[in-house]
Amino acid sequence: MARLGLESEITDPAALARTVGRFAEAGIVMPTLAQLADPATIPAGIWEALAEVDPDAPHPLNLFRVHWYNDSSRRGYTKVPGYLVLPSELTGVPAKIVLALGSRFPMIATHKVLAAFGCLVPRLVTGQFDPTQHKAVWPSTGNYCRGGVAISRILRCHGVAVLPEGMSQERFDWLDDWVVDASDVYRTPGSESNVKEIYDKCAVLDREPDNIIFNQFNEFGNHLVHYICTGRALEDVFEDMGGEAAGLRLSAFVSATGSGGTIAAGDYLKEAYGSRTVAVEALECPTLLYNGFGEHNIQGIGDKHVPLIHNIGTNDAVTAISETVTDTLNVLFNTEIGRQYLVERRGLDPDLVGQLGELGLSSICNVLAAIKTARYYNLGSDDVVMTVATDSAELYDTELEMALDKYFGGRFDIVSAGETYGWALLGTTVDHFLELNEVDRRRLFNLGYFTWVEQQGVSIEEFEARWDQSYWRGLRTYLDTWDRLIESFNAAVAAVP
Repeated sequence: MARLGLESEITDPAALARTVGRFAEAGIVMPTLAQLADPATIPAGIWEALAEVDPDAPHPLNLFRVHWYNDSSRRGYTKVPGYLVLPSELTGVPAKIVLALGSRFPMIATHKVLAAFGCLVPRLVTGQFDPTQHKAVWPSTGNYCRGGVAISRILRCHGVAVLPEGMSQERFDWLDDWVVDASDVYRTPGSESNVKEIYDKCAVLDREPDNIIFNQFNEFGNHLVHYICTGRALEDVFEDMGGEAAGLRLSAFVSATGSGGTIAAGDYLKEAYGSRTVAVEALECPTLLYNGFGEHNIQGIGDKHVPLIHNIGTNDAVTAISETVTDTLNVLFNTEIGRQYLVERRGLDPDLVGQLGELGLSSICNVLAAIKTARYYNLGSDDVVMTVATDSAELYDTELEMALDKYFGGRFDIVSAGETYGWALLGTTVDHFLELNEVDRRRLFNLGYFTWVEQQGVSIEEFEARWDQSYWRGLRTYLDTWDRLIESFNAAVAAVP
């Protein structure tokens, strides 16, 4: 289980000692997972020092900003995570569609930096990863490897990114500024849906003993950090809206499946409020929905396999969104003409329209899936459907230009805006939506066998154990264990003369 990121004891005291020494030289202190789940518990001295730190700098104190509670400047703390409530005039449904804003995370302006922290730090404090000898290899379709490189650099580790060559240019531009060397970025064939090609490259890199692969699809730290941190953050958002005391129902949590990390927040919310969990994927590659395959451009949501850390047994429905809709809505939300139409013709609040830039392609995908969910379950004005805005439109400027040419011939006018609003938003229906029964869930669970047992070497016993929900509840004991190890590690760092 250690190879799946699960270890509760120190495995290599010598490696741990070398890591302590390196951190002492650099003055690095790490937050606990409990502090990232509730940043109000971070010591006042840390907050005072953070005031002088650029949120985009590779500064160790930025580790204490790897949470949902940064303010809009990303320099200060807010008691409630930033969020948007989309009005029915935009969504076409009476239910409240609510998004937590991932753009407020430091360094990469997306919550994937939280997943990277949750995967690397447990390896460091148990001696499994030695920054004086190892390289941290971060395979993903873009944001997770950026988060991994950022966390690696801050923690004086050597980070390596593996991602498809077809991802947005903005991702590669960021990596060029953050990696130690240009050779630390590996571009694999294909685009968002070519996950196996990433695995194949990692299999080659894994032959080198100094490379440690942090595969977000099977690192349970990814699941756990989102369960506790993202789940708690969404709970605080719901309570800030008034929660059940105001007569609201948290009816569903909607999340693109991606690596299987973010959707773990659905487990937290289901336990707290009895909400449904709806998994989302691209219609052009509907792996869960239709056992399908293909290519798509909804960057950041993954497909063609079921992540090992995806607790499919708690999912209530699966739906799919087309890249055509996300690409064209990106144009509507992020062009002057599109925003003018939404304000002048649809009567939307200019301030809200200005905030639609918080929604990148996968965020728009989540919104559309939330609308489908509200329609399918016939949700009313007292119902809340929660999701996350994984990243913002800033990562997709080049994709917007390509969409303008592809869908609008390079010319997007007020008529194009009205047509797009009509078919892409108001025209969202309950097609490609499957409510899951127990047989469906077992079928989707079994799909993972072909990736994890046949291809990736997970034992059948490890694979099957995940069907029982007691397995997932048992994982949560690692949260306290890892926090105790982090505290012991920090104390050892402080004790170095």
